[in-house]
Amino acid sequence: MSDATPLQDRVAIVTGASAGIGRATALALADGGAHVVVTARRAERLQTLTEEIEAAGGRCLPVAADVAALEEVESVVARAREELGRVDILVNNAGVMRVAPITDNDVDDWTRMVDVNVKGVLHFLHAVLPTMVDQGSGHIVNVGSVAGRRPFPGASVYSATKFAVRALSWGLHLELGNAHGIRVTDIQPGYVATELLWDDPETSAAWDQAWEGRRTLQSEDIARSILFAVTSPDHVSVSEILVRPTDQPT
Repeated sequence: MSDATPLQDRVAIVTGASAGIGRATALALADGGAHVVVTARRAERLQTLTEEIEAAGGRCLPVAADVAALEEVESVVARAREELGRVDILVNNAGVMRVAPITDNDVDDWTRMVDVNVKGVLHFLHAVLPTMVDQGSGHIVNVGSVAGRRPFPGASVYSATKFAVRALSWGLHLELGNAHGIRVTDIQPGYVATELLWDDPETSAAWDQAWEGRRTLQSEDIARSILFAVTSPDHVSVSEILVRPTDQPT
């Protein structure tokens, strides 16, 4: 294994890989030598990403799935095991964010955030855990948020889901590290220029206006943080990484 390919022959699953942080992470892991399983709901984008990775000499398996659907998640992991033999890295990146006053009382939005941001993480944990325990090794990366450290107005429920991810990550670190050799990392980005708010044009425009003239994080910045964690020596557990834009005022 060379320094250029620190993840040679490792198998990594990346959720929410059709865009943003997930896409950048899949590219970074593949460039590091990993065989990458990419999953999201948008199959056509996964195919484009797969072609890009394979054109660069990497190996990629696209499997469309909704992280909120347990059977679909189990199918992703089953495909990874059948076609690639193992699962070494799981990057739980898929997430949704709805920003609105809590008084809007939109329980459908709340439920969708819980289904994707919390249950989606649990579904993939459930699906990969037996394999990693049998291997006696593995690395689970949960993409949380600075909102998992402090809520902000309009995102109380989103923040609650990321607080849950942070608590789960630390609990997994305690239960899985010493006993099973499985490392766990919680990556906590500040504001990243991604599609997270693109399905809400009004909110997205307001955020763009608030950030005018300021430098945001890019998806590749978070991918580099994830690559750092998963390529650290086996005896090193990078439990949390908080990554904020220098220009973020809060």
